[in-house]
Amino acid sequence: MTAFDRAPDIWSAIRGGDVLVFHPYQSFEAVTRFVEEATKDPKVLAIKMTLYRVSPGSPVAQALARAAEAGKEVSVLVELQARFDEEANISWARALEKVGAHVVYGMVGYKTHCKVCLVVRQEAEGIRRYCHLATGNYNARTAGIYSDLGLFTCRDSFGQDLTELFNLLTGYTRPQKFNHLLLAPLGLREHFLAHVRKEVEHVRAGRPARIIVKINSLIDPAVIEELYQASPAGVPIDLLVRGMCSLRPGIPGISESIRVLSVVDRYLEHARIFYFQNGGEPVYLLASADWMQRNFDLRIEIAFPVLEPALQNRLKEILETQ
Repeated sequence: MTAFDRAPDIWSAIRGGDVLVFHPYQSFEAVTRFVEEATKDPKVLAIKMTLYRVSPGSPVAQALARAAEAGKEVSVLVELQARFDEEANISWARALEKVGAHVVYGMVGYKTHCKVCLVVRQEAEGIRRYCHLATGNYNARTAGIYSDLGLFTCRDSFGQDLTELFNLLTGYTRPQKFNHLLLAPLGLREHFLAHVRKEVEHVRAGRPARIIVKINSLIDPAVIEELYQASPAGVPIDLLVRGMCSLRPGIPGISESIRVLSVVDRYLEHARIFYFQNGGEPVYLLASADWMQRNFDLRIEIAFPVLEPALQNRLKEILETQ
């Protein structure tokens, strides 16, 4: 049971605290309901969303079309270069434009791979922004076979970040400083490298240090080099890499403290989770990006923190289990 099952509506559930949903173990219906309720709710003024992989009969895209027809402000970034889904994406882009949605096609030279949705709602206390940030696509079909994580929050700091992100993606502003979001190609690799270096500092100072990372692929040379530097310093490193991995664990003097595991099971492991022990003040990040050059340099990607202690514990449980 999720917070959505206990609350009278999706808005009060999110106002009650951040909500983490783990698909497909928890239904993707929470995500479609988020968009559908925003479509029907007269208090909702605007819906902004990125669409990377859209199924032909997408309930999310259908809800966005109804919202635009109802006169709500709907802004959608549709990525036309999503491999294998180009036809469906083009069809939905045309359909959404036809009903009055503001459709944009990403930034020239970069594939937009981040997964975010922002709902702006007029409430008694004023405007409140509801956010969904995810490791996976807004695709009900793949959500049944890919394991992914999504975070719902109405923290104003996240609302500010997503507003800023959509202003950037739709061409209204240049990149500004974010409260929480980490953005590729603007410094995401450097942020991860800094976290790895910080674990080295902690272990040398006798403080708790550990890295656990769950990703699809690890082939970025700069990240691999940094992990090779951290291992001889004594940082325990666990890497859960489903696909390609160019790092070699267990090399004497280079990667002795690094373990690499790959989970191949009933569902395709698609979530990106990052844990840095940080001297006893752990950092938990989720992301749309793998540790690959194309994700860091050629795509619009995000990483974002999970701040709620209970949700951090859930992520640690997932990592430790795997």
